[in-house]
Amino acid sequence: MEGASKALGVVNVDITRIMEMIPHRYPFLMIDRIVALVPDASATAIKNVSIDEPHFQGHFPLRPVMPGVLIIEAMAQTAAVLVVHTLGPAAEGKLVYFMTIENARFRKPVFPGDQLRIHVVKQRHRANVWKFRGEARVGEALMAEATYSAMIMND
Repeated sequence: MEGASKALGVVNVDITRIMEMIPHRYPFLMIDRIVALVPDASATAIKNVSIDEPHFQGHFPLRPVMPGVLIIEAMAQTAAVLVVHTLGPAAEGKLVYFMTIENARFRKPVFPGDQLRIHVVKQRHRANVWKFRGEARVGEALMAEATYSAMIMND
């Protein structure tokens, strides 16, 4: 994903601002901070993976692993913050629904104590449909990747 612009429009969007921008809440808010954002282009979020998260009680008790679908959800939430920032205050709190998830690959497991760095790049935007490519890394290691599209609902 090195092709993304290096010019950063916004950095360090904290959890309070994220919750103003997207409607997700605990236990389904999957990102903790935005550390890079280029409007209408790309965003990078941080997810601190904690053993206290409810899915670890059953996935799996003897070897807790973050479910891959939740990693994809973290990518989608990162993209949602990018979309809201790009569209402005009128888009804050709007619901966004997955339309497609393509080419999802889970390379390595994510464990409690890991810090996921989620990077998304906008591929296309037509009307209220957006398409993204996302990657999730721990350090330099690629953990998961996917291409997905979502629709913003206008009530």
